[in-house]
Amino acid sequence: MTTAVAHTRLITGRWLRASYRQPALIIFTLVQPAIWLLLFGQVFQGVVQIPGFGDTSYIAFLTPGIVMMTALMSSGWSGTTFIADMERGVMDRMLASPVSRGGLMAGQLISNATNTLIQTVLVFAIGIAAGARYDGGAAGYLVTAAASMLIGIAFGSLSNAVALLTRQQEALIGISQFVSLPLTFMSSIMIDPKVAPHWVGVAARFNPVDWAAIAARQALSADPDWSSVLRHGGYLAAFTLIVGWLSTRAFRTYQRSV
Repeated sequence: MTTAVAHTRLITGRWLRASYRQPALIIFTLVQPAIWLLLFGQVFQGVVQIPGFGDTSYIAFLTPGIVMMTALMSSGWSGTTFIADMERGVMDRMLASPVSRGGLMAGQLISNATNTLIQTVLVFAIGIAAGARYDGGAAGYLVTAAASMLIGIAFGSLSNAVALLTRQQEALIGISQFVSLPLTFMSSIMIDPKVAPHWVGVAARFNPVDWAAIAARQALSADPDWSSVLRHGGYLAAFTLIVGWLSTRAFRTYQRSV
C-alpha cells in the first residue's frame, strides 16, 4: 500500500507539472465553463416561467449543473494524454517498470480532479457574481465540489480505458462526444426533469451526472434532504469505484495487444 501511494504521488506530480507547462490549455479549461454558464444562463433563463419549475432563479439552478457539465466534458479528454504517451513510447516504458497499474491510473485521475476543483471554484464565483445565492453554507459547496470531482474521476477513468483499448485519438473523441452529450441533455443540468418529457425523467434516474447534480442542489438548498444527498452520492461513489477498477484492468488488454 505504501508503494502504491508513493507511485500515485509521483505520477500525480508528473501530470500536474505537464498541465502547468501549457498555459494556453489552462486558460481554455478555465474560460470554457465561464462561457457555458453565461451563455446557457441567458439562452434558457425563461424556463423558470414554466409551471412546476420551482421558485429559484435560473442562474442559481444552472450553476451546479454547469459544474457537473464542466467535469464531464473535461474528463472526456483525459485519455488523450495516455494516447500521447503511447505514441511516444512512454506508456510501454511505464508498464515495463515496477510502477503499479493503479498508481498510473490514480495519479493521472487525481491531477484531472485537481483541475476540476479549480473549474468548480471558478463557476461558483461567476454564478454568485451573476446573482446566484445558496443557503446551504460550506457543506453545500463541499458536497458540490466532491460530486464534481467524482464525476471527473469516473468519466476520466472511462476515457482512459477507451484510450487503452482503441489507441486512437479520433476514436476516443468520437466515443467521448457520443457519451457526454446524451448524458448532459438527459439530466437536470439545464432543466428540471419534472418539466421535461417523461422519458427524460426516467433516463435521468440512471444517469450518474444527474445523481451529482441532485446531490449538489440538495446540499446547497436552505433545507437539504440529506438522505437524498447521501443516496445519490453513494450511487456516484459506487459508480466511480467500479469504472476506476475496470479502467485499471484495461492495462492488461493493452499489454496483450502491443
